[in-house]
Amino acid sequence: MSATRMPPPQPAQRVGAVPKKAEQKAPDDGPDFRSQLHAWLESHRASLVDSLRRLAKQPIGSFFTCLVMAVALSLPMGLALLLDNVESLGGSWQRAAQISLYLQLDASDAQGQALREEVAAMDEVAEAEWISREQALDEFQQQSGLGEALKELPDNPLPGVVLVTPREIDKATLEALRLRLAELPKVQQAQLDLLWVERLTAILHLGDRFVFGLTLLLVLALLLVIGNTIRLHIENRRTEIEVIKLVGGTDSYVRRPFLYMGALYGFGAGLLAWLVLAYGLGWLNDAVVRLAGLYGSDFALAGVPAADGLSLLLGAVLLGYIGAWLAVARHLSELAPR
Repeated sequence: MSATRMPPPQPAQRVGAVPKKAEQKAPDDGPDFRSQLHAWLESHRASLVDSLRRLAKQPIGSFFTCLVMAVALSLPMGLALLLDNVESLGGSWQRAAQISLYLQLDASDAQGQALREEVAAMDEVAEAEWISREQALDEFQQQSGLGEALKELPDNPLPGVVLVTPREIDKATLEALRLRLAELPKVQQAQLDLLWVERLTAILHLGDRFVFGLTLLLVLALLLVIGNTIRLHIENRRTEIEVIKLVGGTDSYVRRPFLYMGALYGFGAGLLAWLVLAYGLGWLNDAVVRLAGLYGSDFALAGVPAADGLSLLLGAVLLGYIGAWLAVARHLSELAPR
């Protein structure tokens, strides 16, 4: 019998050795973060450029849409700015709530000045002014037209007065401050017209509520305007959207260009509203300055503060974004399979 031929010896393998094929680098599971970020930014850039291009194709329609939104935005903001300007008329509304401290007739000017300094140091007091008996008499002679008759009086019948301007015009705070001031030495009477303060506070609250209610109504109107405008753009691209959905396009991909379009509408409306307010206040200020000059006042309307203008612009962009999102969400819900 012939000898059995043995297979050639194989090199010994180490325990746990990996075959050559297994040693090769495994392919990447997917794109890295940098590639994903670049693709995401490129998608947003393309959506923004596409939205700008579509708005530029209809310049007149886009302008009038922004103009309608600007008028709706400028109304509440303009009323709020007018209220702020009216509050500064004559220095401050707080001067209408001054507390008059009538001193005793035997109080000297030094005692009146000391009392004024004591009152001005209080936390609740914004300003205190001392009017001596001689100053009070001179003012009364000039304003009453009885100068010659008052000169015949043997003594000055008017007391010295400390005019106190409070920091707040709340009724309870003012009453507490009046009672506290009435207990000071040499004070004969502390007078405060609470009825006028109540009327003033009611007027300010009415103006604030009116502006707030008008703002809510116009915000709803803006959402309807931008939603209807975006819905028209969606109807013009309905076939394109359906094709995108059929080939696997996501809702966010479909929604993105319309969101940019809504934000652009809001941005344009915010800029126009800012310009309308600035021009309107400047145009109105000429008449206000002439009227104030007839009364010997240098009052003038302040312009639109930069912070308020930027808030208006940001709010307009946000409203445009929200309106577009609602319109696209409704359309996508209609396309969703049932």
